[in-house]
Amino acid sequence: MEITERQKEILSRIVTEHIKSAEPVSSQLLEKKYRFKVCPATIRNEMQKLTEDGFISQPHTSAGRIPTDKGYRFFVDSLLEKEFFNGSSDFEIKDWAGKEMKEMTDSIKILQSITKNLALISSNLALGYLSDLKILWKDGWEEIIKEPEFEEKKVIDNFIGMIEEFEEEIGGLEINSGIKVYIGKESPFPKAKEFSTIITKCHFPTEEEGILAIMGPKRMDYDKSIGSLYSLVRLLEKV
Repeated sequence: MEITERQKEILSRIVTEHIKSAEPVSSQLLEKKYRFKVCPATIRNEMQKLTEDGFISQPHTSAGRIPTDKGYRFFVDSLLEKEFFNGSSDFEIKDWAGKEMKEMTDSIKILQSITKNLALISSNLALGYLSDLKILWKDGWEEIIKEPEFEEKKVIDNFIGMIEEFEEEIGGLEINSGIKVYIGKESPFPKAKEFSTIITKCHFPTEEEGILAIMGPKRMDYDKSIGSLYSLVRLLEKV
């Protein structure tokens, strides 16, 4: 299935706008905010094609569109093809991690510090795991539950269930090099269909092998979250 350059741009704008607003994105908004150099009818037709091809969907209560798992996957794959990410996380991470990591020798304190700051930068739940010590640390609950998706108790319950599944299985997860992104049903965890997970292996300054992960709603800021994790892993390699 081919997707045209114009459809790629429209899809990217829909994903970006939905991430910002948590609302369905209308053709009127795209027409007003972006210069596609085509008439409004053409934008609507392209959105209809994207809907038919499964990249976006239309909630029953709105004329706008939201990304599907397939739409998010296309967007994320485009990010992962970049050599560098657009976020400002490089400076932020160096600001707290470079000097601090060199001065710390306690593995657990390093784990806590990394996890706490990764949660702050990404605005999602961050998890850090020390493979040798089999210790998992989580941080970022206060921010993540403020997202509109978590207004429903069922969503909170499912998110907690996914974290529990992750904790039970983390020791046996096969994670290759690089950053892996699971979107919705792609995740190996049954209760993860409403969420996304960004995960990678790393080496902590105290020589222990470990895992770092970011978890949140599918509407997370992938550019910022992937960039933060990428920058942190790159920095840990130098510390």
